[in-house]
Amino acid sequence: MDTCIICGASCGGPVCDTHQEDVLFEFTGNSASQLTDGRFYRGTVDGYADFGVFVDLAPGVTGLLHRSKIDRRLESLDWEEGDEVFVQVTNVRDNGDIDLGWSIRQSERDFRGVLVETPEGDELPEESDDDDDDGPTRTNVSNIESSDADSTDRRPSSSGDGADAETDDTESSAGESADDGGAEAATESSADDRSETADEPTEAGSDADDRDYERATVESLTDRVGEDVRLEGEIVSARQTAGPTVFELRDETAVVDCAAFEEAGVRAYPDVESGDVVRLDGEVRVRRDELQVETETLTVLEGDEREAVEERMADALDSEAEPTDYELLADDDAVAALVDDVVDAATAIRRAVLDSRPIVVRHSATTDGYVAGAAIERAVLPLVREEHPGTDAAYHYFDRRPLEDGTYDMDDATKDVTRMLDNRERHDEKLPLFVFAAAGSTGDSLDGLGLLDVYGAESVVVDGLAADDDISERAAVTVTGDGDRTAGTFAANVAAAVNDDVRDDLFHLPAVTYWEDTPEVYVDLASEAGIDAEAATRLREAIALEAYYQSYEDKRELIIDLLFDQEVGLAEQVSTQFREKLDAELDTAEANIETREVGGTEVAVLDTDAYTHRFDFPPKTLLLDELHRRHREETPVVVGYAKDELYVRSPNGLDLDDVAADAAERAPNAGVSARGAHVGKLVFLSGRRDAVVDAVVDAVTERL
Repeated sequence: MDTCIICGASCGGPVCDTHQEDVLFEFTGNSASQLTDGRFYRGTVDGYADFGVFVDLAPGVTGLLHRSKIDRRLESLDWEEGDEVFVQVTNVRDNGDIDLGWSIRQSERDFRGVLVETPEGDELPEESDDDDDDGPTRTNVSNIESSDADSTDRRPSSSGDGADAETDDTESSAGESADDGGAEAATESSADDRSETADEPTEAGSDADDRDYERATVESLTDRVGEDVRLEGEIVSARQTAGPTVFELRDETAVVDCAAFEEAGVRAYPDVESGDVVRLDGEVRVRRDELQVETETLTVLEGDEREAVEERMADALDSEAEPTDYELLADDDAVAALVDDVVDAATAIRRAVLDSRPIVVRHSATTDGYVAGAAIERAVLPLVREEHPGTDAAYHYFDRRPLEDGTYDMDDATKDVTRMLDNRERHDEKLPLFVFAAAGSTGDSLDGLGLLDVYGAESVVVDGLAADDDISERAAVTVTGDGDRTAGTFAANVAAAVNDDVRDDLFHLPAVTYWEDTPEVYVDLASEAGIDAEAATRLREAIALEAYYQSYEDKRELIIDLLFDQEVGLAEQVSTQFREKLDAELDTAEANIETREVGGTEVAVLDTDAYTHRFDFPPKTLLLDELHRRHREETPVVVGYAKDELYVRSPNGLDLDDVAADAAERAPNAGVSARGAHVGKLVFLSGRRDAVVDAVVDAVTERL
C-alpha cells in the first residue's frame, strides 16, 4: 500500500483523494480519456481564439481554457505561445474535447507536490542528476545530525566516506533537483568533480554545529545571499513538494520560504506545524528570482526562548501595524467622530497582513457594498504582495465575497467556517480576519458572527448603519454611523489608514456611493480626482448593474476597470444599460401601483411578483428605491411585496425591528420578522400575505 506524499496516509497511489487538487500533474498519455477530472496539470500555450486559450497538456492532447473561466480579461493575459502554464481539467467530453479551468497557482512552488500521470497510473518524478538551470547551483550537502539535544532535525547522519558517501550525496541531489520550489540541483555530475571537491571543505563535509550562524532578520536576507544565517520566528505554513518540504517562516520583519530536505516527497520535520515558534539555521539562496533559505537545522522553541521571540515579534508587529500620522480623506465631522475606530480597524487589518492571516471581505451586493469592499481591497493587496512574494499571494491572502441583503446569516457563516477549517486542515492556513463592509452591523447577522467567534475568527464591521449593541460586543472593531454616511465613505477612510500609498486612488469613491444628497466635501474630493457629478453617477449606475449579475462573485478585474483604471467608455456603456433596464421596469411598475390612503398618508403598494421581471435587472430593492425617490412628494411610503417577503421605503429612518414587532401583533401567526435592515426587508408566512401587507402599512404610517 502506497502512502500520500503530502499527509502520509495509506492510499492506492502516491497521493490520497483528499489532496488530489494540491498536487501538480505532468501528463504523459496520448488520449484525452486518460486525463482525470479535477486535477491540475502542467501545459503549454498553443494559441489564442476569441473565446479563450488552447493549452497542450501532451502531444496531441489539447484543451480549451474558455474566457469565461479566466479571472481576468482575456486581453490582459501576458501568456505567449509556448509558455508553460498550469490549468485544471474540469471535464472531458464524449467527443474528446477537454474543458480547462483557471488556476491561480502559476508556479510549481505554489503546489504541494508534483507527480507524473501515465496511462498505467501515477508515479513520482524520476530522480535526475541533471543540473538545475533555473537558479543558482550548490555543492552536494551530506546529511548532518545536529548535536543540539533540543533539535528536531530529522535528516539521517552521513553514512561515511568514500563510495558510499558519494552515493548518498548523489541521491540527495537527485531528490533536490525534483523540487518545484525548494533546494537547488547538484552541480557535481562526474566522479572527477566529486573527487576534486572532496579535498576541500564543503557543506557536505561541514558540521552544522561548527558553522557560525549569526541571527538575522528576514528583511535583511537580500543582502546576505550565500551566507549562513539563523532565523527566529513563527512557521506560517508548510507545504510538501515532490522534493523538499517548504516552510514559510515569519519573523518581526517579513516572511521567507525555507526548504528542508529529507528525501524526495517525504515530509521533513514532521513534528513542526503552523504556529510553532522555531530557530532555523541555513544558507540564503536565490531560487527563480525569489529568496529562499536552505535549512540545515530546525528547532522548535519552548519556554522562555519561545516567549522571548513571541514578545519581540508582537512588539514589532504592533508598532508596524498601527497607522502613523493618519489624516481623514476630507474634513467631515461625521467621520472625524469615529477616527479612533477607523484607526483601530486599519490596525486590525494591517496586523492580519503582517501576521500572515488571510483577509476575507464580506460586503453587500450593492453599489455601496462593492465600492466599500473594493476600497479595502485596493489598500490591502499591495501590502499582501509586499509581505508574501508568491505569485498567488493576492488570491491566497485576500478574498472578497459579496453578500445578499447585507445580512451575514448562518448559511453564509457555515460556508465560511467550512472553508476556513478546510484550509487550516489541508494547507495549514491560519484563521482569517473577516471584514464586513455595508453588512454585518444589525442583529440579523449576530448568529453568523457568533459562529465565527466560536472558532476564534476575528471580525471588523464597517457600515453606514449603527451597529447593534450585541454586534459591537461580538466584533473586534466596529466603524458604523447613524445612516447619514455610506459604508463606502467609512471604508475609504479605513483604506487610507491601512495604506497611505493608495490615498489618491480613493478620493472619488465616497461620492460614487450616494444616490442623492452627496455631502459637498466628497463632491469636491471626487472633483480633485477628475470625477465630476456626472462621471460619479455613471460609475454608481455601472457598479449597480454589475453588482446584480453574478452577485456572488467579486468580479475583481471588472470592478478595477470601472473604479480605478477608468476604462474609456466602459462606465458609460454599462450605465446606459442600467438606465434603459430601470426605466422599462419603472414604466411597468408605475402602471400597476395600488395607492392607499391611511391616516392622511398616501402609500404606494406594488406586487413585485406580478409586476416585475423577477430574474432580470433591476432587483426589487433598487426599483423600490427609485420609485420612492420619484414619487415621495405625493406618496411618501412605498411598500413592495412578494410571496413571503416585503420591502418598505419611507421618508425617515424606520426601526425595522419595531415595525416588524408591531406588524406581528396586528397579523398574529404570520411569522413576521425583520430580515435585512440594509434593504428594509421583512419576511412572513406566505399564507398570511394580505394580512401582513395591511399590518405593515398601518404600522409604518403610524410612525410618520
